[in-house]
Amino acid sequence: MTPRRKTRQIQLGSIKIGGDAPITVQSMTKTDTRDVEATLLQIWSLEAAGCDIVRVAVPVKEAAEKLGEIRKQIRIPLVADIHFNYKLALIALDQGVDGLRLNPGNIGGKQFVMEVVRLAQARKIPVRIGVNAGSLEKDLLAKYGGPTPQGMVESALRHIRILEDCGYPEMKISLKASDPAMMIEAYRMLADQVEYSFHLGVTEAGTPTAGTIKSAVGLGTLLAEGIGDTIRVSLAADPVEEVRVGIEILKALGLRKQGLTFVACPSCGRADVDLVKLARDAEERLKGVTEEVHVAVMGCEVNGPGEARAADIGVAGGKGIGLIFRKGEVVRKVPEAQIIEALWEEVERFIAEKQAARGPEVQD
Repeated sequence: MTPRRKTRQIQLGSIKIGGDAPITVQSMTKTDTRDVEATLLQIWSLEAAGCDIVRVAVPVKEAAEKLGEIRKQIRIPLVADIHFNYKLALIALDQGVDGLRLNPGNIGGKQFVMEVVRLAQARKIPVRIGVNAGSLEKDLLAKYGGPTPQGMVESALRHIRILEDCGYPEMKISLKASDPAMMIEAYRMLADQVEYSFHLGVTEAGTPTAGTIKSAVGLGTLLAEGIGDTIRVSLAADPVEEVRVGIEILKALGLRKQGLTFVACPSCGRADVDLVKLARDAEERLKGVTEEVHVAVMGCEVNGPGEARAADIGVAGGKGIGLIFRKGEVVRKVPEAQIIEALWEEVERFIAEKQAARGPEVQD
């Protein structure tokens, strides 16, 4: 892993971004923001899944006017997604959002940008400049013959300079594309030119299978190079799935420790149990675990015992049985039909003991 890129830290609600702050996972609601109840239900689900920051679409005045009501009922920072209309940004700021996502160059003339900046500055609200390969300025598309990393970086620098000219450096930058190679190159190029924090994403990544792969390649490559301060996985799926994938990408790189770390062997002709079903059932049973715990599900005597012993809790399958391990020691031998429940019981016990060892939580 390359040391993390040094960036200027900003404050987004209760969360610090950039500098030495932990890398955060974001998502975006897929509801009509005017429907407060539906939007809140989705945000609450995201919070439960471990989402750190949530963004909502604000295409019309009626949506902007609902942001205060939403903000009061959630625990994570709320970002308003604004395009073209600077008045929506002003309403969003008045409603108490924690951040704005907009491009200063497409919300009107400099006087309108200054009006937004003055209010944002007064409320200490940061701005995310969001460049997307699919909506680059026409002159840049003509200059570079279509969307390119160079065009994305030039677009970002244009918007950055507008905020800098307004004396407002409280910003983070995103350079998203549906092509992972393009977005990787764009972020690499801009990383050497500015000190602002980066929000990473492969936009319009696709369905969960293809989208997860593209996001893991794009985000994982940059994070391994020390580039990136917040991430969002964009999937054509429930946004909770976006958060789960994002957390798993961070955990795979050792950048986040919380929650479940789940490993399972791919199965082969040596397996004495239906490993694929066992792993799927185990992962489903353990869904929602937020305490840090490493669980391994293995299918045979070759790699099974070693991997299971390396985990906090593990199981190695045999003919009609499962050996349940805890910190390297066999604690139970159960029939195959009871493996999932036995595994869950040991995980629950392990978590309860960890929590007891920490003692009662101190209340502010």
